[in-house]
Amino acid sequence: MSRYRPPNPDGPASPYITAAGYARLKAEYEALYSVRRPEVVKALAAAAAEGDRSENAEYIYRKKELREIDRRVHYLQQRLPLLKVVDARPAEPHRVFFGATVMLAEVASGEERSVRIVGPDEIGPQSNDGPNAISMDSPLAKALMRKAQGDEVRVALPGGEAAYEIVAVRYAAP
Repeated sequence: MSRYRPPNPDGPASPYITAAGYARLKAEYEALYSVRRPEVVKALAAAAAEGDRSENAEYIYRKKELREIDRRVHYLQQRLPLLKVVDARPAEPHRVFFGATVMLAEVASGEERSVRIVGPDEIGPQSNDGPNAISMDSPLAKALMRKAQGDEVRVALPGGEAAYEIVAVRYAAP
């Protein structure tokens, strides 16, 4: 089995990240590399000292755990230097740019929802914004970029086309 992975068809992920997101990734790297990895290596050495490794469940588990930690550490070592922290407000705060929290109203139903546009490294369960965080590389975020309050946006989503009106645009204090 080869390790080759085809390149992302959309190109590489955007390098932008908020200051809080960067701090979270840096803390994850430090915790994995300085704390968790040495603990696992010590437990792996103890499991290896028990003898036959082919039937040693502890040894097999620790090898797998170490492999997963090393994979994530390697990714963070490669990704962190490429990231560009965006912590300034845009020159036009009434328009949607990176870091904006946008209140949207679906045109058909009038249902409102709030989304925050963040970097692709900030979305997921570890995000402070939870399900409201969307990657700036997502179709919705790309459609919202540079739009202003009152503009209507049509976007092709996986579930079909949707139309939204921008109700409000705000940015967190720097």
